[in-house]
Parts: sequence; structure tokens; C-alpha cells
Amino acid sequence: MKKANSMNNRLLCIAGAAAALLLLGSAHAAAPGVKGTAFTLTASPAYISQPDGQTVYSWGYACSGGGSAAPTTITPPATGVCGGVMQIPGPTLIVTEGVAFSVALTNNLPTAAGNTSILFPGLSVSSPPTGGVAGLLTQEAAPGTSVTYHLIANSPGTRAYYSGTQGDLQVEMGLYGAIIVLPSTAPAGCTAVGAVPAHYIAPGNSREADFRLAAAAYDHPRTCYDREYLFQFSEMDLNIHNQALAQVTAKAGCAAGTAGCSLEVPTEPYHPAYFMINGRSMPDDMDSNYAVQYPHQPYNGNPHMHPGEQVLIRVIGQGRWQHPFHEHGNHVRILGRDGNLILSATDANSLAGPLQFTTTTTPGLAFDGIFYWTGKGLNWDAYGHNPASTAASTMPVHAACVPDANGYNTGAPTAINFWEWCQDHNKPMQAHPFGDVASGGPVTLPDPNLFTNGAWYGGSPYLGPDATTRFAGPTGTTPPSGTIANSPTGEAGFAFMWHSHNEREITTNNIFPGGMLMMMLVDSREFQIDESN
Repeated sequence: MKKANSMNNRLLCIAGAAAALLLLGSAHAAAPGVKGTAFTLTASPAYISQPDGQTVYSWGYACSGGGSAAPTTITPPATGVCGGVMQIPGPTLIVTEGVAFSVALTNNLPTAAGNTSILFPGLSVSSPPTGGVAGLLTQEAAPGTSVTYHLIANSPGTRAYYSGTQGDLQVEMGLYGAIIVLPSTAPAGCTAVGAVPAHYIAPGNSREADFRLAAAAYDHPRTCYDREYLFQFSEMDLNIHNQALAQVTAKAGCAAGTAGCSLEVPTEPYHPAYFMINGRSMPDDMDSNYAVQYPHQPYNGNPHMHPGEQVLIRVIGQGRWQHPFHEHGNHVRILGRDGNLILSATDANSLAGPLQFTTTTTPGLAFDGIFYWTGKGLNWDAYGHNPASTAASTMPVHAACVPDANGYNTGAPTAINFWEWCQDHNKPMQAHPFGDVASGGPVTLPDPNLFTNGAWYGGSPYLGPDATTRFAGPTGTTPPSGTIANSPTGEAGFAFMWHSHNEREITTNNIFPGGMLMMMLVDSREFQIDESN
């Protein structure tokens, strides 16, 4: 496995009218959104926050249907209420392959902003738009009016939607979002949603909930997955937003279409100072979905997994810059781009997407990929099978590691060490926590005094709530692990930094750390991952 030793320096431990709506089955998943066939969006202004204390004037979409009075903050999908509050990114729309749906857009932007519209690249038009006025790229909604788009997705996958009117300004201001298209049927061999896989159960952990939107990413049995996350990358030039606010304020009350009632905001030269994942910058993106402190930025960037799980990541480049994003811990296998599954030219049963060290998020491009982590290649036993230890996890239920044809312990899906790489079994860290292989130690660890301090401090090289016991072996000197919200007796996993490889993009207004940075938390199977928020 690539970057095996990056574990050493990345052990950072650480989320129309109501009658026209057939929708608003809410999607209760790690990729939260609104599921249905008739969506009503309203474009409107609000302020979003940044970790440096700035509140930035922006434009975004609100899911303005739902049949109840709009609350003052966005509500989680679990409530079944379409929030009615402007958000960045816009509401994630979840639809099904081959099923027609509509999106009604109302323009509640300041009059001086002029018309607005939405483009849906990669989707088919089921019938011409209704209402609105003709625009350069599509039918548009003038200030205070609406337009409805009628669409159908002919293939599954992740796609973007964004403004098709004065895009250099309107997309910059926040008018963009994601569409997730689910396969029409579950491929053979995939575990259906709701039929919880056996490996969702482990000793000390009750049956985990199934937060997937579908059994597979595409209509193909090789695209089954266990968890999923959506990440939308964008950047923001504060100067553009401030100029838009100044002109909107100066032109307040002007009549649409009259002389001087339009914005003339220069969008070049472009100097973004904020770099965002799902509308938030690090560390805000590590807070929960729908956290009350971000009323207009509901989606987080806080992925979790258990070892061996297939994690589907849905990624969209929503800004103007290309972002070289690096997922520590393993490469990412690309499944498809813009809803196009990448298959072998000679064998339709074989996937042919590249295995990427860095996933480049190109503006307007979406991709689906699979990430997994097993511990293979670390050359130490992450599960702590120390024969001299009396920790509960070294009992027989945990000690067995029977390799399959590929060397993994996959025959016991409810065992703590499901998917353990058996070649590293019984290579405890306690006996030689320091020193290279030649001197008797399995791996050279950094000095604990040099480990990253703070909320994501790593510590123990072991997985599980008894990591506190396992770290203190005969010569153990490495402190125990924990995360930002849990003690070592609760969540004690590994954290891999996922971040932009453009160093400026991991700052917030030139302050490090910030920007496009988050943590993938690989949790022991004793820890129950809850994606309900």
C-alpha cells in the first residue's frame, strides 16, 4: 500500500407549490440531501462565515418547498422538512436513473443582480423549460419570477448544477450544487440498502445503521460500497463579494432593466483567499452536518470508515481553479467521471478507472471513486496482538487471523480484526516501539514529543478503545490515542489528512491550517460510526 509510512507522520487523531412536490423524502445519509422528483429552489442572498471571523456576502440556493413555514436555520433531512434557507453549496438533489424530475427556480436575488438560471450538465432535457425568459445558454428567471426545468438522468453517478447566467460572478457568489443519480436497480451481489451487512456488527458495537443512498454507485456489481461522502471544492475571492455587496447596496430599490440597475463587478484579476470543502474551510468542515453555528453552510467534510470498507467518495470541482487534492492513506480508484463509468475496452466486467495518488478536481468535473484502508504494508500489527498483554482485544475472538487468497482476514466479518492483513499479525509495537527493522523494531516511529499536538493528536499506533492499555507495553513510550470529541476508551482511530496539494489552499486568508483540509478517520470496529447528522 502506498505511503505506508505516512502513518508515522500523519497519525493525527482526531462529519412550485407544495402540491407540486412529490419529493421531500429526506435522504438520511452521509451524503445528505433532498430526494424526489419535483424540487423548488430559490436563489437569494445571505452571509456565510469563515474561520478567520469574516462573514462574507454571498448568493445561494434554498430548497424552498416542503409544505411548512421556513425555519430560521436549515434543518437536517431527518426532520423531513425542506429547510427554506439559502445554503452554500445548494441543496444536494437526489434522483433516480431514468426517472423524470423537475427543478423550479425562483429568483429572489437583489434586482441589480439581474436574471439567473441553472445549467444541468450531463442530464437530458425531458421537455423544454416552462416560464422564464430566453437567455444565452438556457431559459432564465428575471428578478422576482420563476422558471422550471424538466430533466432526466440516463445514467447513475455524481454531477454538478450551477448558474448559467453571468457565471463568472454568479457561480463565484455561491450559485452551485450537486445532483446524485442513483442506479435504477441494485446490481447482483451488492447488499441492498437496509439489509445491513454482517461487517456492520462487531464485539462491543451494536449493529450500525446503513447510511448509504444506494447499494452501488453505478449499474455494475464492481461498484458496491459500504459508505459514501460528497465533497464539493470551491474557492472565493473576498474582493469580488465585497464589490457585489457595495453595488447591491448602492442600487437598492432600482427598477429591473432600467439604466444603471445592473451590477458591473470585475471578476479579474482573480485572487481567492478562501478555499472550501462543501462551503466550509478547515476546521469548520470537521463539525457536524447542520451545525447551528453555520446556518447557511450545512454540509461538512468529516469522513469516517472502518478498516477494509469500500468508501465511495463523490467529488465535484465547483470553482474556477483546478485543485490537486491528496487523500492520505491510500490511492483512490476512479470509478467514473460525470456519470460515465470507466470500463475495460475488452472486458465489460472489469473496471478501468485509474488508481490516483492525487485526485485533480477540475472546474465543472465530477468523479466517483473508491477509497479503502486495511493496514497492509505498515509492518506492524495495528490491532495489537501482543501475547504478553491481558487487554480484552487479545482474547481469542480477536486473535485469529486466517488469511484469504489475498492475505486478508475476511472469513470472520463480525470479528474486531475483520480485513486485517495477516502477514503483520503478532507484530506488536510494544516490544520495540522505536528503531528500524534491523535493530528489532518493526518500524521507526517519530519521537512522541514531535507528534502533532492539539485536537487531532494521534498518539498510540493501535486501533480500538483499549489502545490506552496496549500502548503501555514493556517499553512503551507512545501516549494513548483519542480524537477531538472522544477519549481513548471511546473512539481511538487513525486519522489521515486529506488536503489540497497546493499549499496556499490549506490556508484561510493565508493562515495555516485552514482551507481545503479535512481528516479521514479510520475507526476501530468497536467504535460505532453514526452519520445521522
